[in-house]
Amino acid sequence: MAASSSGETIAALDIGTNSFHLVIAKPVTGGFEVVTRERESVRIGHGGGEMKQLEPDAIERGIACLTRMQKIAQSHNAQIRAVATSAIREARNQDEFVKRARKEAKIQIEVISGVEEARLIHLGALYAIGDHDHPMLLCDIGGGSTEIVLANDDDILLSRSFKLGAIRLTDRFFPSDRLHPSAVSSCRSFVRSTLTILQSEVEEFGFDIAVASSGTAETVARLICAQTGKPAPQTFNRFEFTRSEISQTVKLLAESATISERQQRFKLDPARADIILAGAILLEGIADVYSVDKFMFSDYALREGVLIDTLQRQGRGPKTEVVDAAMRSVRLLADRCDDRPEHAEHVARLACLLFDKLHESLSIGKSNRRLLEAAALLANVGVVISHSKHHLHTYYVVRNSELVGLSDREIEILAQVARYHRKGSPKLEHPEFAALSADDQYIVRALAGLLRVAVGLDRTQDGRVDKLTVNISDKELVIGVSTNDNQDSDLNVYAANERKGLLGEVIGLRVKITSA
Repeated sequence: MAASSSGETIAALDIGTNSFHLVIAKPVTGGFEVVTRERESVRIGHGGGEMKQLEPDAIERGIACLTRMQKIAQSHNAQIRAVATSAIREARNQDEFVKRARKEAKIQIEVISGVEEARLIHLGALYAIGDHDHPMLLCDIGGGSTEIVLANDDDILLSRSFKLGAIRLTDRFFPSDRLHPSAVSSCRSFVRSTLTILQSEVEEFGFDIAVASSGTAETVARLICAQTGKPAPQTFNRFEFTRSEISQTVKLLAESATISERQQRFKLDPARADIILAGAILLEGIADVYSVDKFMFSDYALREGVLIDTLQRQGRGPKTEVVDAAMRSVRLLADRCDDRPEHAEHVARLACLLFDKLHESLSIGKSNRRLLEAAALLANVGVVISHSKHHLHTYYVVRNSELVGLSDREIEILAQVARYHRKGSPKLEHPEFAALSADDQYIVRALAGLLRVAVGLDRTQDGRVDKLTVNISDKELVIGVSTNDNQDSDLNVYAANERKGLLGEVIGLRVKITSA
């Protein structure tokens, strides 16, 4: 992966009401690569209304946590940029905490406004979701506040920070271990009456997609996924869930009379079990008041936004004209792991040429084109582990890398297409392939069939094949190959014919590859 010119590691620390989050990253061309993450539940802020005072024990927990986070950052030679949100922002004695952090933990804290918090969250979410073409409603539910952003690409149209948060609402409406019969309805009414202030402006601007970030949103997404009985995805980034699914989750959470019962029934993190009901009611309220039918979860939020903002201040962050976060992320991984990236780029070009000519005959949607391109670019990243059986290693590398702008399903499909670019074809005896739906199995087979031929067409690894023609009859698919400057194409044609079997099976035709 291409590192930044200076190459130093950077770190962002989100000092939240509920938790402190640290992310350490290495700047790379067009973005960053995460090195490590740390999270501690600190609960520095409490209060059902104004969080006017940081309690002494909370300050001690916070300083101890910051000291540990600083040591982790130092071990990576990273300079921390720390931002504090609502709990510190609203506390009369914030100066005490900020001064002690500077003196004892050697961390300089920026206490940011709600509007600045919203801007940074939007930076992170936009990077992770990777959708620059549709107006977005973004909500981030923290412990002490909730940020609402309406934006079109990187242009923020509206932002608002509400003093509504999972901890703040819990302290006000669910202060004891046992659930009061009227607490849910009281909390719901309060949330909606507060959010309504912004309703007309949201309706005026409008949005095409709704994105939710934060630990509350992720927990709700996990609970919804668990209700389906399906295995949890490896990443919840871009995971979608509906308004009715949120309401059903609130109903199920409210059925537990005590926090311990709720924790055991839903296998919740103890640091989340007491505040998730309030958080889920808040997310439900946002969906109802702003007419959100479906949310998409963003795995990135404030801390990643701080990283991006830091890089942009230094003139080396993601540029606004780079609109496809997914392909940017894919190329960063390819640059780091593939020893012949120019070969992968040319194979991707050939694979996409074949896709453009054959996707209708294969009955696969145009949206699968970028998955094929990504799979082609990443087909050889397994060489970073070993050249032997590198196609198998490729699957592991892709599935265990942090690819943004893609859903877990999309990552699984492109990982399998890359895995099947050589050697054995997809089989139901392979557990990962068998776990796919029938439709996705077909997509993997079709895309892998195209990729195998494209790999063969650059057997010489010098990009000499530059044009392709396709002719389809009742029984035969003929692919004609042209080269630069009439170079010899015999080896490439031979290699492509050796790899045409899967494509022939999927398309149901005899495949023939010839020099044009």
